[in-house]
Amino acid sequence: MSNLIVQLNEAGIFQQKHQVLNAVNLKISRGEFTYLIGKTGSGKSSLLKTLYGALPLKVGKGIVAGYDLGSLDRKTIPLLRRELGIVFQDFNLLPDRSVQENLRFVLEATGWKEESKIKERIREVLQQVGLQEKYRTMPHKLSGGEQQRVVIARALLNEPQIILADEPTGNLDPETSDDILLLLRQLAQKHNTAVLFATHDYRIIENFPARIIRCLNGRIITEEDIEV
Repeated sequence: MSNLIVQLNEAGIFQQKHQVLNAVNLKISRGEFTYLIGKTGSGKSSLLKTLYGALPLKVGKGIVAGYDLGSLDRKTIPLLRRELGIVFQDFNLLPDRSVQENLRFVLEATGWKEESKIKERIREVLQQVGLQEKYRTMPHKLSGGEQQRVVIARALLNEPQIILADEPTGNLDPETSDDILLLLRQLAQKHNTAVLFATHDYRIIENFPARIIRCLNGRIITEEDIEV
């Protein structure tokens, strides 16, 4: 099994007909924690959307979790997404269902059928994010940080190879942001899951340094490029 989860070669990233990033070369390995930074509109979200198949890869080559981005179709996009955990700034939890029912919904939608295994997996992921006591709680009764922990638990359900986090701390106060960041870094380490963490919170990056990928002037710049 390859250690590379993401590999882009000379990829062009498009938002409809407009090319937002060109000649993208990017490698992310199993268990690696990486920041994705850049101003609003610099192409961060478009890059993430391309990685999870929401935007087509029209130029260059891309492999994510063993799937060729250039040949994705209706059948393979759901299979690719089972290998990914996706965490957004907005929690997108089902408001009329408890924490455990939100998680159950995802498991059933991705083909889990055995009741005992569903219950066990829900218990495991809630334990990983420190919310095992809140399984019956409705989303509106949770704090913002707790809701984002549920979202991370949801992202972990199918044991993803990589978590794509798009501004996951954007709506949270600094202390809660730190908690969420540390949780994701711990998960990356413990479960050998890669994390690509898009943010424009430079305070977090200064406090918790890691590899940085920057979207700038239509290009991707990595520290490897700068060192050359």
